[in-house]
Amino acid sequence: MARAATRESELQAKTKAAGEGRQFVTMTVDGQQFGLPILDVHDIVVPEKITRVPLAAREVAGLINLRGKIVTAIDMREVLRLPPGPVGAKRVGVTVSHRGETYTLLVDAVGEVIEPSGDAFEANPPTLDARWRHLADGVYRLEHGLLIVLKIDRIMMTEG
Repeated sequence: MARAATRESELQAKTKAAGEGRQFVTMTVDGQQFGLPILDVHDIVVPEKITRVPLAAREVAGLINLRGKIVTAIDMREVLRLPPGPVGAKRVGVTVSHRGETYTLLVDAVGEVIEPSGDAFEANPPTLDARWRHLADGVYRLEHGLLIVLKIDRIMMTEG
């Protein structure tokens, strides 16, 4: 019994340490707040025009011209399997890199940069949707809800 308590205590300490001193760019998709580590975010853009790509994976919204560079736009609503947003609604692009390529993640809104307390960090709850659990690195309990921390490498591995 003491061993189980010790393991639980060690797990809680590791989880707290994983959440310490991290800053996140917050973004909203379908009313849910998500966060990306600030070091993963290069830029925030409002794409003028998105060019569709025939036969692309459903998560690929298309291509955008980002200061002369062609960048793949990823629709986070599709990645998260959420319903489409309102027709004609402006989306915001969070520009990131993965394996030397630049992408922009299309979200509904971008919020502020926050540095939540490590005490507020928890591992993914077992009740979190399996797809979201795969994409998430954990959650922070905030005053106004949960911040689900996303991992870029897992988002980019998502298809179909």
